[in-house]
Amino acid sequence: MTTVLYDGSYKGFYSAIFEIYEYKITDAFIHKEDMVNGSLFGHIHTTTTAEQKSARVLNKLKDTISRNALHQVYATFLSEEKEIENALLRYIQYVLKSRTSVENDFSNADVLSVQQMSRKVHREKHRMEAFVRFQLTKDELYYSIIQPDYNVLPLISRHFEDRYADQRWLIYDIKRKYGIYYNLDHVEEVEIHFNNDVHNSDSLHVIMKFHQILFVTGYCVHASCQIACLHQIM
Repeated sequence: MTTVLYDGSYKGFYSAIFEIYEYKITDAFIHKEDMVNGSLFGHIHTTTTAEQKSARVLNKLKDTISRNALHQVYATFLSEEKEIENALLRYIQYVLKSRTSVENDFSNADVLSVQQMSRKVHREKHRMEAFVRFQLTKDELYYSIIQPDYNVLPLISRHFEDRYADQRWLIYDIKRKYGIYYNLDHVEEVEIHFNNDVHNSDSLHVIMKFHQILFVTGYCVHASCQIACLHQIM
């Protein structure tokens, strides 16, 4: 078995798929780099995440499967379920080698798994869109702290951007330790590291300090409040 390590990102995952084909790895097992515990056996291949590699795989899938099926792949990836990358690898290999459309071939275990998991993720997306409740800080930042079952922040971003386009807001996923912040122009993905319980008054001060930094400077800095801006959501 060849363990293919990747950085945990969606682009990194597609880059791993690209390199599995590029290097003709026939016994690949995809694994996140930060989940390695030193007990891996066999050959190890470390993926180099690259926009060009990721785009080539994504474009190939766009030419092969429907837009809905492609979105199911993305939602399934966001589930973060154990070994889900390998179910997606087998799914992608299956659809790419088939001469006809197989995205609805539910006799295939991986096709069925992708459909079922993507439905679970979308149910969680809709639950968050319906039940997120905001609180207002004294400096006019609306914020909400959530703990969804799956990593749905990338999926709910547009809903809240459209609904609250005239307000600055922050939705923070306490389980995954990152959030999405809307600054009246666009949504950014941010990390906020709390020293204490996220629900206490000190953490509220961190959120307020975070807002002050972005409002005054227009960008994030890694300062005493321990905030790091990662990237704008595509």
